[in-house]
Amino acid sequence: MEEKPVILTCAQPTGGLTLGNYLGALRNWSRMQYDHECYFGIVDMHSITMPCVPSELRSNTLSCLAQYIACGLDPEKSHIFVQSHVIGHAELAWVLSCLTPLGELQRMTQFKDKVSKLGFKASEPEDEKEGEAVKFKHSGARAQASINSGLLSYPVLMAADILLYNADLVPVGEDQRQHMELCRDLAQRFNQVYSETFKIPSAYVSKAGARVMSLADPTRKMSKSDENQNATIFIHDDPDLVRKKIGSAVTDSGNEIKAGQEKPGVTNLLSILSALTGKETSEIEEDFTGKGYGEFKKEVAEATIETLRPVREKYLSLSEDKTYLLSALQNGTAVAQKRAYRILSKVYRKIGFVERPR
Repeated sequence: MEEKPVILTCAQPTGGLTLGNYLGALRNWSRMQYDHECYFGIVDMHSITMPCVPSELRSNTLSCLAQYIACGLDPEKSHIFVQSHVIGHAELAWVLSCLTPLGELQRMTQFKDKVSKLGFKASEPEDEKEGEAVKFKHSGARAQASINSGLLSYPVLMAADILLYNADLVPVGEDQRQHMELCRDLAQRFNQVYSETFKIPSAYVSKAGARVMSLADPTRKMSKSDENQNATIFIHDDPDLVRKKIGSAVTDSGNEIKAGQEKPGVTNLLSILSALTGKETSEIEEDFTGKGYGEFKKEVAEATIETLRPVREKYLSLSEDKTYLLSALQNGTAVAQKRAYRILSKVYRKIGFVERPR
């Protein structure tokens, strides 16, 4: 029997999953389970690169698992695991970090963005010699110690997450494409130095999906970390809250319900309704010819509520069943660990580590 392509995708257990996550990714992930061997990771080790409350991290990890399953990921068809439960992620990250020039990590866009939020400004070296460090000047009162090494090495751990399972395909958003390229570079670098070991993973681009924008600022992607909670619809929001959020969504000047660059608010709502109903945007525009924003928003809200209703109900039910959630993790972890050990032992042998006595 021909082996199915291996897909791996991971999410941090921070906050709730959004309507954007569901329409743009999770709904498609549930369809992948039939044609691919799927590994879905909850990457709690990535979460501690920024300060977090331990009890909240534990709670959010199980909540993320419940949301995964509620959105259609089946523990009987896929392998769902928590990153810290599988031996190999940190170990492979160390091996890969020894092949990663410091300058490559310091030039990562996400690293520089996070560092800037801590009050530091990146200063590029005058000449672009490979491996030369980027300098960071502090622009506020906080100490240099605010930049922890985890923020810097995050992309190497991400590469280890992928390569540990020899994944063929990795669904990634635009903000992770630079990290994906580093992963591919590290796989090729290891193969060149130690002989063919890793598959070179490819970014997975879904045939269907929706890019859902913020309800408060339709020029930005909807985000679970948005400080303005009215900008984001979470899959566990109750119906009244969904109606309130969509009712207050930013629209545009004029009252014509039509997509266009000059009408990002209406375009976003049209895109959401199209993804929810399967109708073409042009068909929806025709349906609302001569109608106002109020009636249009009401239609978007009700379609959102009905689509998310079974997801929300299942999530609330699963959240109360910790025994089931832990058993689902146990099964997924066992399969993930078996594959991880196989890859890690091959890596250890190739780099010259002595085999562990049995």
